[in-house]
Amino acid sequence: MTDAAYLLVHEDREYLLEPGEEFGTDLGVLEVPEDVAAGDEVETHLGTVFEVRALRGPDLFNHLERTGAPMMPRDVGLVMGHTGASGGDRVLDAGTGTGILAAYLGRAGADVTTYEVDADFAEVARDNMATAGVDDRVEVRTGDLTEKLDALAEGEPFDALTLDTGDAPAVVERADELLAPGGRLAVYSPFVEGTREAALAAREAGFTGVETLETIQREMDFSDRGSRPSTAGVGHTGYLVFGRAP
Repeated sequence: MTDAAYLLVHEDREYLLEPGEEFGTDLGVLEVPEDVAAGDEVETHLGTVFEVRALRGPDLFNHLERTGAPMMPRDVGLVMGHTGASGGDRVLDAGTGTGILAAYLGRAGADVTTYEVDADFAEVARDNMATAGVDDRVEVRTGDLTEKLDALAEGEPFDALTLDTGDAPAVVERADELLAPGGRLAVYSPFVEGTREAALAAREAGFTGVETLETIQREMDFSDRGSRPSTAGVGHTGYLVFGRAP
């Protein structure tokens, strides 16, 4: 396991840095000790003091290197809540991308095998798992999950299957072969067409409790004039399909 990075914070400044890393800022050069720990203070060569904080999930979303649009925290929360993934669970994931969901699952204690078709994206995701301190629990594989289904179906079953890929319905068709009895399924899609196909495939595969949710969130603005939903930002991020294996 690689040592996780830490968040170094001074007022409205925050930097994601690893033990032993040196980083230059206009407030001075930060030299992070090899034995740094959360709660320490690190002073730049100009005398500015930064507080060392342990990473939390939102910090990963804000600071991990991105290879596209990562899954939003509110969607991650629904996946975590509906699958119940936790310590000791085996999770099969596809569409790694930046790796936000995989990192959350790993930090919850699950052992994650995640597939990413783009080799460059997969390499970034591996680095991100190391930064998040979960590279001992999250294995990022380069490849197309649909091409690995036969081999995976012959192995130990998984407790949860999480998909964020355009070909998710094809995987869902065989999800009961991949999951242990009662295992949980979660499919994320930004488009309603793929969502419908995934939901129908889950029902045809014998899954119970199949439900589809749209995630909409509005930020509130409070001012002297009154209170109202913000007119800025994106309310809709995607659709989620959940189900339970027979």
